[in-house]
Amino acid sequence: MAVIYDRVALIGLGLIASSMGHAMKKWGLAGSIAGYAKTEATRGAALELGFCDDVFVTAGEAVQGADLVILAVPVGAMAQVSKEIRHHLKPGATVTDVGSVKQAVVEAVGPHIPEGVDFVPGHPLAGTEHSGPRSGFATLFKNRFTLLTPGDARPEAVARLRAFWEGMGALVEEMEPDHHDLVLAVTSHTPHLIAYTMVGVADHLRRVTESEVIKYSA
Repeated sequence: MAVIYDRVALIGLGLIASSMGHAMKKWGLAGSIAGYAKTEATRGAALELGFCDDVFVTAGEAVQGADLVILAVPVGAMAQVSKEIRHHLKPGATVTDVGSVKQAVVEAVGPHIPEGVDFVPGHPLAGTEHSGPRSGFATLFKNRFTLLTPGDARPEAVARLRAFWEGMGALVEEMEPDHHDLVLAVTSHTPHLIAYTMVGVADHLRRVTESEVIKYSA
């Protein structure tokens, strides 16, 4: 694969971010990878395992010069992190995330994205029972869906991020944030058989198609 982003910043270094780092290294998708985590132990692990080239003690330092910034912190922490990085973002950069809800992320992060930076929320439907920087592996996203909710982002920024996820083996689809949250409420937060039945009987779930329930259920 060819390099898609010269520099990528991973903000948060748990399972998803570490897997993205390993995948970027394996398939040559990034020129260099910067990382940020709150704890010294996590930062040290990222360097030891080799999925980051540099790690920083602040998120603001980590995003400097990055073409792609990936917010991989809990959804509740995204507003604060976005405030910390807003004045350090490179003009023309893209900011994305890996949170499991999208409308809340749009509301938390969107107001802090400066003009000239594209915000493309995302959600990889992948994971394991493990967590932390030592749990990541390069093939986590292979043949798994990643959902993007681009909003007003420039088409070229969305296309580049799509190519990045596809480079890691993901199947990429786009939808509106509120529809994403509805689909995931059905497929992830109730037993799948009940969720499938609900599609046919609940008025408020008729906007979710049966094929979406089947497709996005792990």
